[in-house]
Amino acid sequence: MKAFITVVGKDTVGVVARVSGLCSELSINIEDISQSILQGMFAMIMLVDLSHCSVSHEELRGRIDALGREMEMQVTLTRQEVFDAMHTI
Repeated sequence: MKAFITVVGKDTVGVVARVSGLCSELSINIEDISQSILQGMFAMIMLVDLSHCSVSHEELRGRIDALGREMEMQVTLTRQEVFDAMHTI
């Protein structure tokens, strides 16, 4: 199962390392990543594979939310199937 992890917030050191570290810890494979800094704001989109994730989807959401709070950034997880359904008529 594929998903998108998005991160938006004030640019700080170590954002990519923290998010990719969580992915590594939970056996989530990062397939693609795009990041940008826009007038001091950091924006990143990761395409990840959740096929071998070591925790339930609910626990993963909790860990993502906790990471966002710790970094004081907006971090979201959207499964690709949900994204596809939102954009299908």
